[in-house]
Amino acid sequence: MMIRIRSRDGLERIQVDGPHISISQLKTLIESQLQISIQNQTLSTDKNLLLVKTPADLIRFTDMADPCTLLSALNLSHGSIIYLYYHGERTVRGGPAVSPAGSFGRKMTMDDLIAKQTRITRQESPHCDSVSFDRDCAYAFQRYVNETLAFAIKRGGFMYGTISEEGRVEVDFIYEPPQQGLEDDLILLRNPEEEKLVDAIAAGLGIKRVGFIFTQTIMQGKKDYNFSNREVLQVAELHAESGLKEWVTVVVKLEANEDGAADVHFEAFQMSDMCVELFKEGWFVTEFGEDDDPKLSKMKKDVVVGGKDVKEVDNDFFLVVVKIFDHQG
Repeated sequence: MMIRIRSRDGLERIQVDGPHISISQLKTLIESQLQISIQNQTLSTDKNLLLVKTPADLIRFTDMADPCTLLSALNLSHGSIIYLYYHGERTVRGGPAVSPAGSFGRKMTMDDLIAKQTRITRQESPHCDSVSFDRDCAYAFQRYVNETLAFAIKRGGFMYGTISEEGRVEVDFIYEPPQQGLEDDLILLRNPEEEKLVDAIAAGLGIKRVGFIFTQTIMQGKKDYNFSNREVLQVAELHAESGLKEWVTVVVKLEANEDGAADVHFEAFQMSDMCVELFKEGWFVTEFGEDDDPKLSKMKKDVVVGGKDVKEVDNDFFLVVVKIFDHQG
């Protein structure tokens, strides 16, 4: 039986005897096959584990805390994904092979050398300290998406507000440009003249464009990602266009609560500096195929992730979590 392990280094696979093994036995197998010591492992079936910023945040992930729990009790079977957080550094199994270069082999171009130096790592801290929504503004946006669109198609808008000297963003209203929402894509039919008018009205009120907000559909909620590859590309473009280091992106989606009912949930992120820079330099593949994994962004050249040369990067590497609050305007 094969279990997939997703960590900050990407997706790896381990072999286990079957779903009857315990979490303690699983950790032992991870230690032997992936070279991560047992005491450094935190496991969960919740993908948000990969967005943890400090070890203190790990206490929220308790579903795999009991070492005696069997995998079968967690409905884990062949091909299931488990998320792994670990401290420290490691040498990733199956790292890049050394290839000849220079006078005794293939000559390396300047692009090759640059690519070898392009390492994708997680950005620990956002430039935006936090984002706070005017309650009426947030309610109006999610109410239309929830009650009228039923989260069946995507919807998006530009957020307007203020940015404090400490990097705190306050959102006062949302402008929704002409758009076509699909189940897994959002096409903005932008009108430059209309946007100039909105910007002018905002400036008269002492506020400006500070970020982008979009929804994910119910069908997207059944898939295993925080942002899809299409969403990463779109929000990276808008972030780069803004020129603001505090530019913030908010995603709105339905999530099941403890009673089994669905709650509307807001999450805030910034795209990492590396993500925005790679977009500006044209590294992202901008065409998508039917068989592409939406959890992965394709690069035009190899980049280094976790010690391996790859052309597909887990989208979570590009996300930096931002604290989110609300206020009464």
